[in-house]
Amino acid sequence: MKDTELFTIQYPPVRQFTADIGRIDHGKHYVRSLLEVDVTEALQKLKAMRAPGKKVSFLAWFVKVLADAVAQHPPINGIRQGRSKVVVFKEVNISVIVEKKVDGKAVPLPLVLRNVGAKTSLELNAEIQAAVDQSVEHAGNLVLGRGENEGLLNLALVLPQWLRLAFMRAFILGSPRRVQDMMGTVMISSLGTVGRLSGWMLPTSMHPLSIGIGTLNKKPAIHQGAIEKRDILHLTIAFDHDVIDGMPALAFVDDLVSRLEAGAGLE
Repeated sequence: MKDTELFTIQYPPVRQFTADIGRIDHGKHYVRSLLEVDVTEALQKLKAMRAPGKKVSFLAWFVKVLADAVAQHPPINGIRQGRSKVVVFKEVNISVIVEKKVDGKAVPLPLVLRNVGAKTSLELNAEIQAAVDQSVEHAGNLVLGRGENEGLLNLALVLPQWLRLAFMRAFILGSPRRVQDMMGTVMISSLGTVGRLSGWMLPTSMHPLSIGIGTLNKKPAIHQGAIEKRDILHLTIAFDHDVIDGMPALAFVDDLVSRLEAGAGLE
């Protein structure tokens, strides 16, 4: 093969952490649910909130609803410690992925939204928008929002993967409090909610609870006894079964779906 028949691209440093998450995910025992959620009412309410200073994005509202549901089901907000304990937190910290341009390339970067239950959808919307607007000057900017752990993360990138994974397991994943502070108990990944394609995503994660927001499509559904076109969200919910039992997980899912379909918090 001639050199003119191929080319190379730069591998962004942050992608090394993506590969690490894949390795850690492979060792976990996730139970995944693929759901269709009717969010027609919620979208109508969000559309009505167009006044200056009142606009809330779908993601910000979703994060708030998710946090409120997690808070009502404490076992969901736990992290395993050793062989015999699960540390359950009162505050709900949620990681979301924000796509940024780094050296001209689109790179997903994490944003940890802390103590989400104490914030309004408007406040969360402002926090997410600030991360979207945040300047990322080079590939070494790995953390959006609070950046006190950025130096530690950049140092970890110098290590080979086996040593980096050992470091993460010993000094981050081995401490529930550190996990809660640095990455939260819940992870949200998104495909982008609108498009011609229809389907779910199966995110990789190292969180006890991982949410995949798939596509949002107009689909026929039964509403009040009649078939109508409704806005259907394809939602994936993955539980670490080593931490969360089936019955608490089922109760949480039922509560979350009810809140989403009712447009909770948008009255």
